[in-house]
Amino acid sequence: MSDTPTPPAAAGEPAKKPARRRLPAADGTAPKKRRVLKAEPPPPPPRKLWWALGVTLGVLALDQLSKWIVVQALNLKEVQAIDVIDPWLNLRMAWNQGVNFGLFGTDAEFMRWVLIGVALAICVGVAVWLMRLRPGTLAQVAAGLLVGGALGNVIDRVAYGAVADFLNMSLPGWRNPYSFNVADIAIFAGALGLIVQPGPKPAPPPAPAPRPRRRPGSGD
Repeated sequence: MSDTPTPPAAAGEPAKKPARRRLPAADGTAPKKRRVLKAEPPPPPPRKLWWALGVTLGVLALDQLSKWIVVQALNLKEVQAIDVIDPWLNLRMAWNQGVNFGLFGTDAEFMRWVLIGVALAICVGVAVWLMRLRPGTLAQVAAGLLVGGALGNVIDRVAYGAVADFLNMSLPGWRNPYSFNVADIAIFAGALGLIVQPGPKPAPPPAPAPRPRRRPGSGD
């Protein structure tokens, strides 16, 4: 009995292609279906660093503005001391040629430029770290505090040869001999924030490899 022939297509209609049938394999088994590989989703876009940049500029502006108001406008560089809420908060003028609490303070000119170079190297290192890892908001804020404070003190060393410290906090019966500024607060908070940042999340375990399917009629 012969197969029924395919009727010819009507005039003006495209001819229909006959459906393709999958032929059985040589061993008589059913043909395997082709696996359609799903395309992996594109990686998320890198995080912007607006928080780090904004906090850096904000800290730098606040530090320099506060120094100008207190040291220049209030003339603290001449009067040396202004009581605000004694003894809890006062203004005491101090020119710091070293780092925090006057460490490494010296009149030698080379030490001034060494400290400037160290501060700038730290800023560059933090900036490179930000560009590579693109961390979250909290890490960007901490990095911005650190870099903004460091740059604020660098400007003082270049302009005056020393850092202008003017904030002094003491207790009843105890007078704190040290002063600090807004940049010092930002540096301490930023460094502490970067230290307590959680580490990177561990990578998820790889998916198990698919087991090969057994053909029907095979041994074992």
